[in-house]
Amino acid sequence: MTVGTCYDPIFLEHTLPDHPENANRLRAVMTLLNEKHALASVQSLTFSPATFEELTVVHTPAYVSRVYQMCESGRSALNPDTYLNQASFAAASMAAGASLAAADAVMKGEVARSFVLARPPGHHAFADHGEGFCLFNTIAFAVKRVLGDFEAADNGWSPAATRAQRNARPERAMIVDFDVHHGNGTQSLFYDDPRVLYVSTHEYGWPMYPGTGGANEQGAGAGKGSTINVPLPAGTGDMGYSSAFDQIIVPAARRFQPDMLFVSAGFDAHWRDPLARMLVSLTGFARMMAVLCELSDELCEGKLVTVLEGGYDYDALAYGVLNTLRIMQSDISAAEDPLGLNRSRETPVGDVIRNLSDLYGLTTA
Repeated sequence: MTVGTCYDPIFLEHTLPDHPENANRLRAVMTLLNEKHALASVQSLTFSPATFEELTVVHTPAYVSRVYQMCESGRSALNPDTYLNQASFAAASMAAGASLAAADAVMKGEVARSFVLARPPGHHAFADHGEGFCLFNTIAFAVKRVLGDFEAADNGWSPAATRAQRNARPERAMIVDFDVHHGNGTQSLFYDDPRVLYVSTHEYGWPMYPGTGGANEQGAGAGKGSTINVPLPAGTGDMGYSSAFDQIIVPAARRFQPDMLFVSAGFDAHWRDPLARMLVSLTGFARMMAVLCELSDELCEGKLVTVLEGGYDYDALAYGVLNTLRIMQSDISAAEDPLGLNRSRETPVGDVIRNLSDLYGLTTA
């Protein structure tokens, strides 16, 4: 299984010492991948920063201009938790470009799957503003690329493409977001879009940011029913997440029949993460990715794009990425868990999962 990766050193230039989302996160990931020789068997994809025109397919021109101008003026902040420096626009636009390239490579058959190893993260970025450490919504660029929302761009899938190429374009995309925080920005961008099924598993309940992602948030207009939230209580661990995947995500995917699968991969539900209260282990994350890869094989001819989101314990993040990369290459047995299990008792979520399954009509799916 050929996997492509997107990484650029510019992703390390957006940083702020002592902020949870700093360059040391991705630095730890790349250090471990190199130590484990994990990049030798993947294809490094070529990419460039998203242009202003490409950025405005996802975000409003006013917001893109604002971020650019603020970065040009020096270190600042969009809000109390989302900082900027002079390199932030370059890093975030390069992350968007990486997402576009990752989607193109899979669509064109250059690789079977791809992994965007970028930061800042993106799933809290809305069309007109960023928050929650996020500037531009990285995964949204990949999804909109494959669905044809970049028709004006010279990307190989333009109206001038052959009829066979146009007919091969996916009509339905599924995003699975297992970051511990609800991807409120991603949900907003696709909330009324019936072509996109957005499914989020996340810790829910005060004081957890962002406070959205309740089960009643199910899409709007033509997109009604195309958003599935799986709000989980603090203390949910491997067993609870396994139930959520088996009883909600898998049947939802089979019902929706996506042509391509996208993953917002955050590793902050790990039991050592300082910004959450969940009990997931690295083995648990590996099982989630194995399920998603199996779904992509079953429904999407293996087509899968993964984008890095959160994760603030460096070891959990680095090994989570390492295992994900190996599983995307169909090397499930190579997953490592040097951190082991948290011995605390998991919060039981059987009733929560059953109620959500009933609510979403997935009981017999």
